[in-house]
Amino acid sequence: MDKALTNDGTPEKTFRTLFISDVHLGAKGSQAERLLDFLRVHDAETIYLVGDIIDGWALKSNWHWPQSHNDFVQKMLRRVRKGAKVYYIPGNHDEFLRSYYGTHFGGVEVLEQIIHEGLDGKRYLVIHGDIFDLVVQNARWLAHLGDKAYDLAIQSNRLVNMFRRMFGFPYWSLSQWAKQKVKNAVNYIGAFEETLAGEAKRHGADGVICGHIHFAVIRDHDGIRYMNCGDWVESCTALVEHHDGRFEILTWTVPLRLQESQPTMAAQAA
Repeated sequence: MDKALTNDGTPEKTFRTLFISDVHLGAKGSQAERLLDFLRVHDAETIYLVGDIIDGWALKSNWHWPQSHNDFVQKMLRRVRKGAKVYYIPGNHDEFLRSYYGTHFGGVEVLEQIIHEGLDGKRYLVIHGDIFDLVVQNARWLAHLGDKAYDLAIQSNRLVNMFRRMFGFPYWSLSQWAKQKVKNAVNYIGAFEETLAGEAKRHGADGVICGHIHFAVIRDHDGIRYMNCGDWVESCTALVEHHDGRFEILTWTVPLRLQESQPTMAAQAA
């Protein structure tokens, strides 16, 4: 993995398309610094911001906007000025932007959803995915309660990883572990994936690209390719499309400045 900028200061690793979701700017759990670190060496011709980039829920309860959060916004605007196409598909946490569909902010276009055409001509529905989450839609109070519990899990995870770093162990995600081990979570993820795949089929698309559940994965559901970007709260993942048309999930949990000659960089290829 490239670890530095070129001599003219531009990122070394470029992609055809970059998909980022669930950054949760404004929430204390947001790992915007790691995302900025990732973007130092990764760029793309087209960037999709797949919802929950700004956490309006968190900002309403407790204003939190450090410099790194502002830096990310500025970086996206700079990418537009340099010729990149940037699309913003709001989620439930940044639902205040849903009143601005079709509007451009500094060249960033806000859309309800969009069809992305891959290099091979296949069509992918790009959508955050919360509208297919029955908890968010039908029990909003429960969704907010779950959001608070998730914040507590994030705080616990930070403490666990502080001790792991002290003893030389790599980063470990409590919520990601739970999502893979707890039966109800596994069932929920499976149902979410099947529902989104069904929505893609309804649109006549070959696949769907989404966020919302903070669980990055690429897999097929009855011939429909389901791809979830993950998040930048715990897993620190992004979905990329290479110039050869191949999709891949990249994980960036170790800051660039702390990486050794062989960085901790996980990849899942389609």
